[in-house]
Amino acid sequence: MTTLPNPSPILLPAPLGGTLVNRVRRAGHDFDPAELGGLPRLELSDRSYSDLEMLATGAYSPLTGFLGEADYLSVIEHMRLSDGTPWSIPITLPVAREEAGRYTGRVVLTRGGEAVGTLDVEERYEARKSFEAREVYRTEDSAHPGVAALYAQGDVNLAGPVTLFEVPRGAFPLHHRTPAEVREVIEARGWRTSVAFQTRNPIHRAHEYLHKVTLELVDGLLLHPLVGTTKGDDVPASTRVQAYEVLLDRYYPQARTLLSVYPAAMRYAGPREAILHALSRRNYGVTHFIVGRDHAGVGNYYGTYDAQDIFGNFTREELGIQILKFEHTFYCKTCGQLVSPRTCPHGSEHHLVLSGTKVREKLRAGEKLPPEFTRPEVAEVLREAYTQQL
Repeated sequence: MTTLPNPSPILLPAPLGGTLVNRVRRAGHDFDPAELGGLPRLELSDRSYSDLEMLATGAYSPLTGFLGEADYLSVIEHMRLSDGTPWSIPITLPVAREEAGRYTGRVVLTRGGEAVGTLDVEERYEARKSFEAREVYRTEDSAHPGVAALYAQGDVNLAGPVTLFEVPRGAFPLHHRTPAEVREVIEARGWRTSVAFQTRNPIHRAHEYLHKVTLELVDGLLLHPLVGTTKGDDVPASTRVQAYEVLLDRYYPQARTLLSVYPAAMRYAGPREAILHALSRRNYGVTHFIVGRDHAGVGNYYGTYDAQDIFGNFTREELGIQILKFEHTFYCKTCGQLVSPRTCPHGSEHHLVLSGTKVREKLRAGEKLPPEFTRPEVAEVLREAYTQQL
């Protein structure tokens, strides 16, 4: 009788820094809650609460807490931590100058008045807001939502390692997985290669085209929508997730697709944020990451393919994840299918292209979205959501 060799184990990409950070410490299990009595308390903003989760669960490995001054300045100027590790966005905890002196030693982090974690304050330093805006967002224009948020926050950054008491599963408990949990699913499904797709918008046919093309190359797709704070006119996360569920149930191979939410807040930093999105998806265990047209952009602040070109600042080995770059895709009425500038010979008058603004205008007016743009089931989810808002 011939014995077949056991299949080789699934080797996922090593987390950035080599180890997946885990700073989740459960009250009553890992420490005595009585230890928190009398400590200063700091209420977190929406974005800082998202950052706390991303740090503590390892999504932002190798970071173990909010950045100190040396790393802060190095990230802004060089897109690297002070030890040379690639990192593109400062992850900081800003507070008002008049309150900064209150926070020394261990600080209890709160959300809605409830303790959710701790920060061991090792540094307090001045935020360089103008410098950060120019380098990270490429503008000091306060009309940019990321810059506006930067200017509105406190002038002093607190730095040090954090702990999180409980992973907040939020509004999507069935889809809310930590990096370690996503890695477990990938291993269980035997995906040797996988691709992550970042989105803050409902999926339209052009997105679907990218997914299906990529699934011809890799074993699995991690659909990883951002559900943290976004700007006011973006489609709400609850509506988007409902649209994803409908679409994946009917048009995607179940065994090769995983819907899991990405709890980060949106910064709209364009090229810089594309790098952060790629590095953090490496921590979730995927091997490939899709970067399309104007990734993480807003308005006209960034060039169409700036978010692809910026990856040229790093080697493939440094990134530890393969970047898949796609051009703008659209439906060509003459070709009769979804195409890109690489495959379509026809002029723009033959193309069906709807901006997010135009889609929202049609929905508010009660108009139907063309099936060439989005699946009818997705259009119906969006229509119902906008009807309820009116």
